[in-house]
Amino acid sequence: MIDRRLISNFDWALLGITLFFSILGIINLYSASYSFSAGRTPVYMKHIYYILMGLAGIVIVLQIDYKNLERYAYWIYAFSVLLLVAVLLVGKTGGGARRWIGIMGGTYQPSELMKLALILALSKYFYNRNKVGGYYLRELIVPFMMVGVPSLLIMKQPDLGTALILLSIFGSIILFAGVRLPSLLIAGSSLIAGAPILWRFMKDYQKMRLMTFLNPEADPLGSGYHIIQSKIAVGSGKIFGRGLLSGTQSQLQFLPEHHTDFIFSVLAEEWGFIGSMIVIMGFLFLVLWGVSIAKECKDRFGTILSFGVIAMISWHFLINIGMVVGLMPVVGVPLPFFSYGGSFLITILLGIGILLNIRMRRFA
Repeated sequence: MIDRRLISNFDWALLGITLFFSILGIINLYSASYSFSAGRTPVYMKHIYYILMGLAGIVIVLQIDYKNLERYAYWIYAFSVLLLVAVLLVGKTGGGARRWIGIMGGTYQPSELMKLALILALSKYFYNRNKVGGYYLRELIVPFMMVGVPSLLIMKQPDLGTALILLSIFGSIILFAGVRLPSLLIAGSSLIAGAPILWRFMKDYQKMRLMTFLNPEADPLGSGYHIIQSKIAVGSGKIFGRGLLSGTQSQLQFLPEHHTDFIFSVLAEEWGFIGSMIVIMGFLFLVLWGVSIAKECKDRFGTILSFGVIAMISWHFLINIGMVVGLMPVVGVPLPFFSYGGSFLITILLGIGILLNIRMRRFA
């Protein structure tokens, strides 16, 4: 049970912004899926079920002192890697990718759990090896392996977007933990030099996405169709938007994947610049609030853990928004709280649960 003294330190502001985004996500998904929800369970209803599951997960997470997570961090990481291997062996295929495994009559995407598992493992590693002045490159071999193994397994599925998120989380945490400048320059140069090798292992459609980012008009009815329609949707919203259920790009289904990767395009078209800025400012508040949680934490493990969670949410937000407005390649990264996807939404809410856990125990 939770100590009553901890309740007085509960972060109602963080829970409030979480519920605010969850409600907005339901409304937006209701509109995005309105034109194709007949004859089956509506997408927004499934989204509500996943939110309830995620909120139940938050309650469970709050029962556990986050310091105890450090003890099991490597075990959680190892279990997540085994799940990724299981996906490649017995996983279910959909849309040309093998990313899911069946659990109790449903499907689950283990790569989502891997995000939190990686954050936990890296937090434990840098907690146990605190070093003043930053780390040398040779001291980061184990963390590189921690992110390299799951990233390769996820790329094999293939899922470029999730692999990119893992690498982004990894980069954020090692910079936060501290890296000596010469080591950082060597690592950056190595990544640039290894880009041609990575290009050779990429799927044809992944290469086409990157080429389309540079010139989407080169194939407006093919690989460039998504981003062109997304830009039209965002621009047509103007200042105040077209209104709920009135977005032509989504309701007439010109915009592909408008309930998942391009959900922000629906929001921008129907709620306009004003609505989009409210959401963006809300995410900015969430990020800054998460940073304050990391800053106020009394131990290094909790500090790195909370920073890792907020980095996960931040990268999803930045890449998705950049993707739908043409500032970044289309890599299939969903928007927290808004994009449809049970595994992803539950993972984000569990991350919020960890932040709430750390916040309420900051004086314990």
